[in-house]
Amino acid sequence: MSLPVLEKKGDIILGGLFSLHDMVVEPYLAFTSPPPPTKCTRFNFRTFRWMQTMIFAIEEINRNGNFLPNITLGYKIYDSCSTPHQALKTAMELMGTEKGSDLEKSLSSGTCHGNVPVVIGDGGSTQSIVVAHFLGVFHVPQVSYFSSCACLSDKKEFPAFLRTMPSDFFQVDALVQLVKHFGWTWVGVIAGDDAYGRGGANIFANKVQKLGVCIAFYEIIPKNGEQTHIASIVSTIRSSEAQVILVFAVEQDAATLFDQALRDGLSGIQWLASEAWSTAAIFSSHRKYHHILQGTMGFAIRGAYISGFQDFLLRLNPSSSDDHEDNFLVTFWEEVFQCRWQAESQEHKSEGKPPCSGKEQLGGKKSIYSDVSELRISYNVYKAVYAVVHALMSMRRCVKGTGPFLQHACPDIDNIKPWQLLHYIKQVQFLNSVDDEIKFDENGDPSAMYDLVNWQLKPNGEMEFVAIGRFDETTDTSNQKLQIKEQNILWNGNQTQVPLSMCSTICPPGTRKAIRPNVPICCHDCVACTAGEISNQTDAIECVQCLPEFWSNAERTACIPKQVEFLSFSDTMGITLMVSSLIGTLSTGVVVFIFFFNRTSPIVRATNSQLSFLLLFSLALCFLCSLTFIGQPSKWSCMLRHTAFGISFVLCISCMLGKTLVVLIAFKATLPGSNIMKWFGPVQQMAIISFCTLAQVMICTVWLAVAPPTPRRMMPRESAVVILLCDEGSRVAFALVLGYIGLLACFCLPLAFLARKLPDNFNEARLIVFSLLIFCAVWIAFIPAYISSPGKYTTATEVFAILASSYGLLGCIFAPKCYIILLRPEKNTRKHLMSKASFGKF
Repeated sequence: MSLPVLEKKGDIILGGLFSLHDMVVEPYLAFTSPPPPTKCTRFNFRTFRWMQTMIFAIEEINRNGNFLPNITLGYKIYDSCSTPHQALKTAMELMGTEKGSDLEKSLSSGTCHGNVPVVIGDGGSTQSIVVAHFLGVFHVPQVSYFSSCACLSDKKEFPAFLRTMPSDFFQVDALVQLVKHFGWTWVGVIAGDDAYGRGGANIFANKVQKLGVCIAFYEIIPKNGEQTHIASIVSTIRSSEAQVILVFAVEQDAATLFDQALRDGLSGIQWLASEAWSTAAIFSSHRKYHHILQGTMGFAIRGAYISGFQDFLLRLNPSSSDDHEDNFLVTFWEEVFQCRWQAESQEHKSEGKPPCSGKEQLGGKKSIYSDVSELRISYNVYKAVYAVVHALMSMRRCVKGTGPFLQHACPDIDNIKPWQLLHYIKQVQFLNSVDDEIKFDENGDPSAMYDLVNWQLKPNGEMEFVAIGRFDETTDTSNQKLQIKEQNILWNGNQTQVPLSMCSTICPPGTRKAIRPNVPICCHDCVACTAGEISNQTDAIECVQCLPEFWSNAERTACIPKQVEFLSFSDTMGITLMVSSLIGTLSTGVVVFIFFFNRTSPIVRATNSQLSFLLLFSLALCFLCSLTFIGQPSKWSCMLRHTAFGISFVLCISCMLGKTLVVLIAFKATLPGSNIMKWFGPVQQMAIISFCTLAQVMICTVWLAVAPPTPRRMMPRESAVVILLCDEGSRVAFALVLGYIGLLACFCLPLAFLARKLPDNFNEARLIVFSLLIFCAVWIAFIPAYISSPGKYTTATEVFAILASSYGLLGCIFAPKCYIILLRPEKNTRKHLMSKASFGKF
């Protein structure tokens, strides 16, 4: 037996599935005779209005010749009775090829679409899942207006499913942000026992738990409405002490729960409504729910005013010639006016009800059907029809040879293949009559935009859904997706009191929540953030690590720029080293002055005055080069400091090497028959010094050309300072510079040691030995100190080593000479210097 159907002929037939009844009474199966037809009960006025929206849209399009000229749309609409198996029956009926055809043969042939290339519906997610599995096999597009289960976005499982209803994924995201916004951390969750309820509630629970929100309880509303089970849920609500509870269910399941809550006297709960019942007229129109549901908050999909729609709704009358074939109108009429339609057979009569006159007026009867103030799902139906029409328009506009199919073929508008229409529907993008953009993403979902509604009681006792905010999934910034006008919210009749629902106290900024062992995650302690981390909001789940160049303030609420640390001219250490450098330079200048005015004295002439002045010049450079290590590192200072240091010290050591060689060569020259001094005159001495220094210059030049030292910022996570220093660039070149200085010192030291007791001339080799011993000791101690010193102390260690070794060379080599020149002039004679007794005093 065929199912009841409302149809209208046309060139293109659109299928429709609507749950016009809320229940199915299963027939008794005797197994001896064919089963009687399934009986649907509890007529739903709101769904009937949705069905009328589809008819209105189709007739509006047919009247407007601009959409599909010379093409008439028809429809074929079935009642799925809010049950999956009935929805599947209606889908199979829609896919029948012709009346009386063998459906099983059509299914096996793989061409099971008949003259219905697309299906609008179904409403519930559970029904749509069943239908989508069936239609997806044949790639028949299905455009749902009310199925929001996030599971339907899976295109592998539901390849032909699209919808004008946003996915629950976005609704849950909005609910999660709402919970986060008001700081609720102890939330109960109640779900309907279907794909919509369980799917949405599970996503919500998983998301809020990641934010540190605890699920006080998770309950399922049974479909059979067993009172014992429902009473147990209400008892759980009382014992949990949760003040905020989300009910993610269709309105029928929510009504079952609230009926029991009324019986048990439950009140004082802040209810969060899922979209399915957030604007349900079943609650707003019955005053018994008002005192427990006032203040309820929920998200509703965006609605719109549809011009001419109310007049279209009120035109219906079973006695009209246009409506006499409407199989569902009589039932609707009888339910609205509580009468029996006399023209119908006995099965449509209701005992105890007066007969319908046919003159009843829908405009004079207030009902959910005629209320067009909240056209939300109806608007979704309207958009679904227009999305299909725009796809048909695109198919019709296809130019031969430029089509999207094999060999650029275009579809045949007179013989539409469902899979071709599916392709075009996926590409739909247009602005409708109210300037809303209609399009589908890669999952077949529309853009998600919701109104946040608050249930508020009017002075006349009526419930009003007041929009207090909105959620726009298309907003780029996550923090701006949810916008709330808190001044417009009423909490159980009180405008200012926000209900608290938490297990622990609020953790202030600068602290984080620490989980207590063996208790829910929202029952926590507040622990101060560690140094370098902050939390700038209450109830922070974790402290945020500051960026490397920032550090936490004392309150641990903000990241402030780290203090920049380098060896500065203004701090105590920098001033000390700078003064030491200048004193060393000044002392060297004093020695130069003394030597210059006593340049003809025996002691100055005996120590090779030319090399002495060059040595003093190199020592002055050593003292001055230490200044390049002080101050903020720059590109030029980094390159200068290491190269100047390396060249200055090589020049210094080279001069001492020259002095040592002079002593050794002078001794050899006193032997009979020796003429070696002519090969080691002043020119040769300067050549040796120049050659030794030039080698260091070449090393430094290659260093600067290949990998020069550069400024670098060290930002250790565990430190409150940014360390500015010079990176060596090439560690090999840096090692070569130091190694070359050490090599010259190691070569000069044994030579000076051998010459320390040679007679017949003023012997300063002993002074060179002492100075080189100090030099080597300083730089050997420098290596571990340099490696282990932190921050600016690394640079300070290097400066100290430069100054210490420079002072050692200046003091050991020139202090004894200045002592004799200034304080013991009697020893500054050639006779005294040539006497052997004098050697022991140096």
